[in-house]
Amino acid sequence: MLRFRFLLARKSLFYKKTEFGNGLRLITVPLKDIKTAAILILVKTGSVYEKKRENGISHVLEHMLFKGTKKRPHTINIARELDSVGAKFNAFTGKEFMGFYTMVNSRHLDIGLDVLSDIFLNSKLEKIELEREKKVIIEEIKMYYDTPMRHIEDLWENLLYGDQPAGWDIAGTKENVQKMNQESLKGYYSSQFVASSTVIVLAGKFEKTGVPKKIGDSFSKMKIGLPRKIPKTQEKQNKPQYLLEHRKTDQTHLILGTRAYNVFHPDKYALSILAAILGGNMSSRLFTSIRERRGLAYYVHTLGGSHSDRGYLATSAGVEHQKLEKTVKLILKEYKRIIDDVTEDELNRAKEFLKGRFLIELEGPDDYGFFVGGEEITIGEILTPEEKCAKIDKVMLGDLKRVAKDIFRAEKLNLAVIGPHKNKNKFQKLLGF
Repeated sequence: MLRFRFLLARKSLFYKKTEFGNGLRLITVPLKDIKTAAILILVKTGSVYEKKRENGISHVLEHMLFKGTKKRPHTINIARELDSVGAKFNAFTGKEFMGFYTMVNSRHLDIGLDVLSDIFLNSKLEKIELEREKKVIIEEIKMYYDTPMRHIEDLWENLLYGDQPAGWDIAGTKENVQKMNQESLKGYYSSQFVASSTVIVLAGKFEKTGVPKKIGDSFSKMKIGLPRKIPKTQEKQNKPQYLLEHRKTDQTHLILGTRAYNVFHPDKYALSILAAILGGNMSSRLFTSIRERRGLAYYVHTLGGSHSDRGYLATSAGVEHQKLEKTVKLILKEYKRIIDDVTEDELNRAKEFLKGRFLIELEGPDDYGFFVGGEEITIGEILTPEEKCAKIDKVMLGDLKRVAKDIFRAEKLNLAVIGPHKNKNKFQKLLGF
């Protein structure tokens, strides 16, 4: 039985946060008129916490937690129990946090909680399973590399941040994965999977009484400790940069963008609005210019990305090889134009688009769980949906122009390209801005 004290961190209209004596945080989000519940376990660790020789270990650990416990010895035992109640379940590894989750019919909430807590706390991490799973993960790495539309994202972050944790692939390298052993895996788990780095989210239909005690009892033996600190990302750039990965492809894939703001920066909302106006939807400037008017690409999209100490705005597209230069010029043209030429109508439409998509993404208990859990583990503060929308509404036209002027400068530009191109000089000329 866990001895704990409840610390009510914040109570709002839609969630309650409880902190246990060992540092574990529980966030409950009761949702009316639905019949399901989602349980998420988020841990503040990921690829940016890794050392170079172990790059990929977080992702390997994610896989290994599904490989058996004493109570459920094999993967099939875990999967069969959750499948028997129609549960959705999965896991993921990111740069700065990992997650394990299941969504169940609320009548089977106890089963979902029991299975998820068991694999999270009691996985055997056996040698024989590790050796088998290494092969699976290496195939996964090959799959990402063979998918240029996906691999270009890794290339882009490597261009921005280079040989430091923020610039390494989440999945690691084939060589690193092959060298990992049971001892290193258990050591990383022991170091990083501690109570103070863990957030549990329960969202949906559930009985409010007794839930904190149940979860507290399930996680009573979780280790108390201080995990590794995230290393500060070094960003040094004074001229445009490009990175070309030469290979034979049927299409050239590119990401062109600029360094921007971290997740704590107040201008991150203005950044999201700029991204929406430029290439966030089917009526955006770049989608209209590149796809609809000229037929240069099937996909073209602009996104603002923010992490704890870094961020960017970037446009991705896949084009015919001979149309690369034209596409880059069109993207740069819109980057330049938006510094001085953006209207109130565009601003208002982008605001409504972002708020609408945000609210649509909160339709399910798992969506709500990811929202509140992600906010808690990355920022340490959870805004209500209304507060989040109000932040978007506060962005004015002057804010957009000020942010655009700040980020769209030649010395902040970066271009990553995958395709059969050899003339590197043309990329340098293109990025003169």
